Amino acid sequence: MEIKEQSGLRAILEQTPLPKMYRVRQIFSRDGIPDVPAHLRRKLEEPDIARRIRPGMTVVLTGSSRQISHMPEILRELARFVKERGARPYIIPAMGSHGGATAEGQREILESYGITEDFCECPIFSSMETVRVGVLPNGDEVRVDRFAHEADAVIVVGRIKAHTAFRGPYESGLIKMMAIGMGKRAGADSLHREGFGEMGRRLPLYARVVFDQCRIAFGVAPIENEFDETCRLEVIPAEDIFEREPELLLYAKRRLPRLLFPETDVLVVREIGKNFSGSGMDPNVTGTFGTPFASGGIKKQRVVVLDISPESHGSFVGLGNADTTTKRAFEKLDTNATYFNMITSTVLGVGKIPMVLEDDKLAIQAALKTLTRVDKDHVRMVYIKNTLSLEEIMVSQALAEEIRGREDLEVLEGPRDLRFDSRGNLLDFNSQD
Repeated sequence: MEIKEQSGLRAILEQTPLPKMYRVRQIFSRDGIPDVPAHLRRKLEEPDIARRIRPGMTVVLTGSSRQISHMPEILRELARFVKERGARPYIIPAMGSHGGATAEGQREILESYGITEDFCECPIFSSMETVRVGVLPNGDEVRVDRFAHEADAVIVVGRIKAHTAFRGPYESGLIKMMAIGMGKRAGADSLHREGFGEMGRRLPLYARVVFDQCRIAFGVAPIENEFDETCRLEVIPAEDIFEREPELLLYAKRRLPRLLFPETDVLVVREIGKNFSGSGMDPNVTGTFGTPFASGGIKKQRVVVLDISPESHGSFVGLGNADTTTKRAFEKLDTNATYFNMITSTVLGVGKIPMVLEDDKLAIQAALKTLTRVDKDHVRMVYIKNTLSLEEIMVSQALAEEIRGREDLEVLEGPRDLRFDSRGNLLDFNSQD
């Protein structure tokens, strides 16, 4: 599909005024672990953990499709620990149907995050082959990665975080990694069969079958703070994972990045992508949930997405929750990288294509022009880089008026106009800003 020249639309939209903006700092607690590998090493050397890895073992380490703070260093430290114990480590991509549901695509995702054989000092075995290890009570089969099933031990590595499509005692974390991640495309497809409305109930049932049929040694669970820094790192004996994870999830939810303004008229997101969230932009921040089984985030009338990250490899999950986007983003769309994930998850709306405008300025003006029941001279607008970078944001004058007297918000600059180049590309918060 070709996006044709839009001079007619430009003539309609160019008179739509853009509000003056303030650059604002959101103030959160900064408590990242200063030396994550050393912190992890101390926990690995505890006798009850160290004894679980023995000479001669083959040991699987799981690698996620998300860009997780310090994950390459965490996997390298685990590989070194396993080798020092006389065992043989290797990493498997544990990411359901991501990467176009191909072994090559999943390996590519890991490598784009810095998880390479050279850096982690161990092999990466990527395959979509799975083994049937049981069934759920309703007869749906449970499948798991062949390498994980054959290994003498599995160290499950997974960040604990609120999910973007459902709620339950287990959301994103070690339980999900055992179920959807290690299940690859076939396992993820089976687990999602009844939709996200049943996911909170089915996820632990599925993970329990995997747990009973694989030799899980222990879990490594990082949790990130509002600055995308590892602020907590737990090493959990296998037999304690199901009991410990709900409490860690509650802590992780308290540390979610968030917008400190409850409502806006227009939300502009510089960049979405799989490296930021499984949903492209984390709906726990943006309120752009793809299902009715989760809620939260900022309330808004229009959402603008300006670009898709290179690390997303063309996956545009989440773009369907925007109202307008740009030709630049549209030209990066890879349906193969996206549709496998959508079909597996059973959620199709997240991959719909919004109104496509020639440039950033037009995309924002189209959103502003179509607002209803809003004072157009006093528009509330929030502009963010992505849903992992929320310390500095930009807000319009109407929202800046709400900052007075607040200790969790600080005005850094403004008011001023947004800066565009001669082609209508927004310069604020771009990669060179």
